[in-house]
Amino acid sequence: MAPEGSAASVSRSTLAGIGLMCLAVWSFALTDATAKWLSAHVNVLMVVWARYAIQFVVSLLVFNPWSVPGLLRTTRPWLQLGRSALLYTTTALNFAALQYLQLDQTVSIMFSTPFFVALMAGPLLGEWVGARRWIAILVGFAGILLVVRPGAGGMHPAAFLSLGAAATYALYSITTRMLAPHDPSPTTLFYSALVGTIAATLPLPFVWETPHEPLVYGGMLFLGVIAGAGHFVLILAHARAPAATLAPFIYTQIIAMVALGWFLFGQVPSLWTLAGAAVVISSGIYLILRERKLHRRAS
Repeated sequence: MAPEGSAASVSRSTLAGIGLMCLAVWSFALTDATAKWLSAHVNVLMVVWARYAIQFVVSLLVFNPWSVPGLLRTTRPWLQLGRSALLYTTTALNFAALQYLQLDQTVSIMFSTPFFVALMAGPLLGEWVGARRWIAILVGFAGILLVVRPGAGGMHPAAFLSLGAAATYALYSITTRMLAPHDPSPTTLFYSALVGTIAATLPLPFVWETPHEPLVYGGMLFLGVIAGAGHFVLILAHARAPAATLAPFIYTQIIAMVALGWFLFGQVPSLWTLAGAAVVISSGIYLILRERKLHRRAS
């Protein structure tokens, strides 16, 4: 039997991990809110560039080839590049959608990521979906229909950008799982920032608009810092608690998005959005718990 102090230590570590996870997703909510505000002042591709370039510079202070020997060494270079490209595409699609949709709408649609993961995990990872998870996926997509309401005059075409972002993020999540046994986390994080920065810089000469307001420069700096801080805190959270324990707390982001949407943009979520979000979150949590049960049974 483990000593009583050891159990208490594990409990404190888990609670710390949950707190850090909530802090991380609130950082991501601030990232989206800042990106939405900036996209009203400069081209959205400049916003994507600021998010990557500044985060890359900041992350170099923690992870760089001098402080972490062998950082650039990867056994799966093409998978690393593909994964990083998927994250960049997710960011670009999400930021583009934020120009037209409310914060609560984009995050509700992005919460469909677990459904895409469940659908793609079969052909890519050999983890096929059973009848119960199929039902959860269909219910979850019904929740998305409540949010976007096609044919009811409430659907904006930008909702397809959010759905595309959810699909590419699901592929990004799967490739992350595929890379995990081969490359260490610092290497994967470094390539994500490096490839994203290069990809975001390429179109910059064609879309550059010199900001005339100092606040815009401050917003771009804040965007990169808060995005990088969120990912760093996420790493700390996973170092203290199991991923299966932390996963349901991702959904606390909806609270932050609703609060920021109301405070910064005067956006009040509709009952349709709230109802759809509730359905999507419930289905997502069921998928997470079901996957945890299956993994426990397998082990």
